[in-house]
Amino acid sequence: MFSCKRSGSIAIGTAAVAVAIGAYAILISSSGNGASGTANAATLARPNQRVVGQVPQNWRPGTGTIITGAAANKAKAAALAKYPGGTVNRVLKLGDGSYAVHKIKIGWPHHVFVSKNFKVTGAIG
Repeated sequence: MFSCKRSGSIAIGTAAVAVAIGAYAILISSSGNGASGTANAATLARPNQRVVGQVPQNWRPGTGTIITGAAANKAKAAALAKYPGGTVNRVLKLGDGSYAVHKIKIGWPHHVFVSKNFKVTGAIG
């Protein structure tokens, strides 16, 4: 009987901790100033990253849909014209219609951001 009460208490305590962690994660992810559009790249950078220009506000590493074809080729060309070198291993279309060009085998930048009109707007790495 004692072990059943203890197991029940542990389960309830574990559930309470899980709910608290989930609530905290939602609170943190929804906090912000409510602005739309683009954010200064410095707000997204890790301490040792160099940033230039604007980064789409809701962009985070891993966001976007990998694309191929004409639009991907135009975004890639714009990124490489502005920041030559390295290898483009993927182009992502972001939720706002702009593009993130992902570059490897280069010191900087790692991500180049290109507008819907295929103009480079920023870079981070």
